[in-house]
Amino acid sequence: MTLTDDALSAPVPAAAQDGLHRVFKRLADYMNRSILGQPQFVDLLLVAVIADGHLLVEGAPGLAKTKAIKALSKAIDCNEQRIQFTPDLLPSDLTGTDIYRPEDGSFRFQPGPVFHNFILADEINRAPAKVQAALLEAMAERQVTVGGATYALPKLFLVMATQNPIEQEGTYPLPEAQLDRFLLHVKLDYPDIAAEREILRLVRGEAQGESVAFGEKVSQAVIFSARRQALATYMSEAVEEYLLQFVFATRQPALYGKDLAGLVEFGASPRGTIALDRCARAHAWLRGRDYVVPEDVQAILKPVLRHRILLNFEAQADGMTTDRFLDTLLARVPVA
Repeated sequence: MTLTDDALSAPVPAAAQDGLHRVFKRLADYMNRSILGQPQFVDLLLVAVIADGHLLVEGAPGLAKTKAIKALSKAIDCNEQRIQFTPDLLPSDLTGTDIYRPEDGSFRFQPGPVFHNFILADEINRAPAKVQAALLEAMAERQVTVGGATYALPKLFLVMATQNPIEQEGTYPLPEAQLDRFLLHVKLDYPDIAAEREILRLVRGEAQGESVAFGEKVSQAVIFSARRQALATYMSEAVEEYLLQFVFATRQPALYGKDLAGLVEFGASPRGTIALDRCARAHAWLRGRDYVVPEDVQAILKPVLRHRILLNFEAQADGMTTDRFLDTLLARVPVA
């Protein structure tokens, strides 16, 4: 069943508004029971849902990237689609194409897999530039154009693209300007031994037919209501100034130390400022607060800005990374 725009934007009753935080707390608990050993990943995935953005996830195989998007779609009243990116993929394999109907000599649009709520773009860097551009255009415009006609994508639309950092041969790295389309760039590490032990027990239980249950699914209307609440989360002028100083520090790092002078080729754009603002509000809202504190900005700084900063060749040759650079700014930019 397809929900109309009126149904999706209809206000949620006051009683339900009061329970929105409890709904997302239950959702976070469910995700952490399904995706063991990756609490930050789960947190950032929910931030992306609330902030209405897309994620680029980088990590070795087997770190539950596919499982995460499937678990999320099981808890929310929506559909999901996994797309395996390969070198022979065509843009029409994502967006769909016009199909000729010989019975009446007309063409009918056949939607592609991008017309789903949650999209897992697996190994996006294995597809050529035209395919990457088709997906990124859909992400930015929330629509696709085929044969001169434009088709709107679902109102609830989230893309989680993955990259395998191990193999680089035969891949097509995303250009820096296109990386800016992603709200968050998440880097996954291996779980610790305690989490790995729990993963073994979870998989054994699933093999025996036991699975983590969520209960009644979260409606899309609840998601949109939570977004409106999060966007209204209060941010003081002092915290706003703190946020802006971080963005400007990526453009003029010499203000925070002579050792940082000349390291950055390009700093974060205004799109980075907007992303930092939305994610800080979503981070605060998910913790049950109606105001943003500096710790919210600090918590999401690296996932929001690490792919929006281009270090120059000398800095990279000296072993400087964007994460190290941002860690330095975190230590030096004073709290307003």
